[in-house]
Amino acid sequence: MKKLTALHAGSIAAAVSIAAILASCGGKEQAATCESSAPEGSEIFYADPTVYTEGGKFYLTGTRTGRPQGFTLLESSDLETWTPARADSMILVKGGGAFGEKGFWAPQILKEDGKYYLTYTANEQTVLAAADSLAGMYTQTEASPIDGSEKNIDSFLFKDDDGKWYLYHVRFDHGNFLHVGEFDLATGTVKPGTVQRLFNNTQPWEATPAYDSAPIMEGPTVVKLDGKYYLFYSANHFQSPDYAVGYAVADSPTGPWIKNPANPIIHQSIVGEKGSGHGDLFKDNDGNYRYVYHVHHNDSVVAPRRTRIVTLNFVKNDSTGYYDITADPSTIIKPRQ
Repeated sequence: MKKLTALHAGSIAAAVSIAAILASCGGKEQAATCESSAPEGSEIFYADPTVYTEGGKFYLTGTRTGRPQGFTLLESSDLETWTPARADSMILVKGGGAFGEKGFWAPQILKEDGKYYLTYTANEQTVLAAADSLAGMYTQTEASPIDGSEKNIDSFLFKDDDGKWYLYHVRFDHGNFLHVGEFDLATGTVKPGTVQRLFNNTQPWEATPAYDSAPIMEGPTVVKLDGKYYLFYSANHFQSPDYAVGYAVADSPTGPWIKNPANPIIHQSIVGEKGSGHGDLFKDNDGNYRYVYHVHHNDSVVAPRRTRIVTLNFVKNDSTGYYDITADPSTIIKPRQ
């Protein structure tokens, strides 16, 4: 058995229940500002968070319920204390040159050929916007979704070693199911005929009785290690205390996928807080893998959801040839502003 140290890593929100947000924030007026009005030094309230790394710094964004609608960006050197990456912290605003009127969820930041991209969900559609700088305003030449033919959410873009791009995302079919399609970054579109479902709910943790809902799997993140593809995803409704993270492994970016028999790897029983899920994988400055995710506000209230970061340990299993991945709860960080 050997431990992985420093390898290169490649990032629905289920439809947010407005009633739940209003109730947990104290009413309609408070809901508009409950996450954005947090006092200095308080915890960060990003759901579906993602961390992008560049130049030794970390950049954090995610789903928020504050106004204006859109996405803010924070930066940090130590993963614990965060400050706005630009004066007003906004990098995408409703009506500011990108698609979307409501439901701005689950962003991911990436860079290709000197240009920065932000993929996200709005109006229950996946979207791709671009900017010339990391903390710039992300816009589109034409405000439109990636694929307007049907609803699709929770986008994650992955570039393979051969230069091909893949869009991992969620589509609806009496529940939320993970899909993948070949992607053309130049045109911002999915290649016709390439979209396929990854798998169905087959493990007990993916549908517990703690919260009644249709089958839900969402929040995909993919990384390639030693020629194998590792897909991290969340299951259960986000309002369930059993919302959790597991992973599956494949020999190609489209599968077939083998689920980790020890799933989930992030769950309330492991990290000590309910509703722990939907995040992204990144490496810290020491080469350790970290996973950023959200948890419920407290044991009885879901929103505004709190942001967390935990170290993941990768240990090569000589029998399977895959890495066994576990979370170390002793390393949990509660990011603050």
